Amino acid sequence: MKHKGTKYLETSRLILRPFTKEDAPAMYQNWASDEEVTKYLMWPVHKDISVSESILDEWIPNYQTPSYYQWAIVPKDNNNKPIGCIGVNNSIDDTLKTAHIGYCIGRNWWHQGITSEALKSVITYLFTEVGLNRIESRHDPKNPNSGAVMRKCGMQYEGTLRQSDFNNQGICDASYYSILFEDFCTSQA
Repeated sequence: MKHKGTKYLETSRLILRPFTKEDAPAMYQNWASDEEVTKYLMWPVHKDISVSESILDEWIPNYQTPSYYQWAIVPKDNNNKPIGCIGVNNSIDDTLKTAHIGYCIGRNWWHQGITSEALKSVITYLFTEVGLNRIESRHDPKNPNSGAVMRKCGMQYEGTLRQSDFNNQGICDASYYSILFEDFCTSQA
């Protein structure tokens, strides 16, 4: 694997880029303060903008680490203001060449294919530039739209582990999906 860090990525409608300190107001307003957005996530809603600022204070120095991957999702028509985030959660397993991806997006941008577009771009980058062999993700079965995003990006359902996870709703089941490099190559042919 060749870790390259959080590089600038572009799709037809989106720019995926590293976060900056100036993104705190948009992060807070567009998704992090919305209980509906964080309902099935593992982190609590941000009670005020200082929480968003402190998260960015944690993330931004990590961009110096080549194995750190955390993007702001920015529509090209949104004045460089992020509407969500996508990144590699937990650690990357260099031996297995595996990474776990997580994402969230503001409610005003749901059901527009934006999250799928961002995930496809990140999957492509991690396979073709970084050299991963397996990309996985999971969701609470009570949040089926997240699974729909995964399927739309070519990820295959692998199974649901009962009461194996937690989120802001408490202990929950976790539905796992993955895509292998060979699956990705076949889909590109």
